[in-house]
Amino acid sequence: MEDFKKKSGLDVSDKEIVFSQSIKAGKRIYYLDVKKNRKDEMFLAITESKKIVTGEGDESQVSFEKHKIFLYKEDFEKFMNGLQQAIGFIQEQQGCSMRRNDNEEQPDNVQPAEEQKEKDSPLDGEIKIDIDF
Repeated sequence: MEDFKKKSGLDVSDKEIVFSQSIKAGKRIYYLDVKKNRKDEMFLAITESKKIVTGEGDESQVSFEKHKIFLYKEDFEKFMNGLQQAIGFIQEQQGCSMRRNDNEEQPDNVQPAEEQKEKDSPLDGEIKIDIDF
């Protein structure tokens, strides 16, 4: 069985994914995968994938550098609090403007900062992320 997995390129953990979302951000793609463990408990796997090009012209080679974080439900609240504090600190130090390159794709559910300001939101200046399981 192990030989089959290696030869076929299948990763058993891919079968555990119950929800997945990708976020394209320049040369990086972030994957948010909700997976189930053997006990049927869900957890969040966050993967950053960055395209690396080495060499030039016909000699160039493309590879992907990946980093993973596994976040378990008992840690969601602490993680969210820490993330909000870190983002708040950056916004205090460098301002609240969110800049992006014009050549970057923007997800359908994200509006440019100008459009967001036009809407009267009770959450102005706050970051709120809800993860429900």
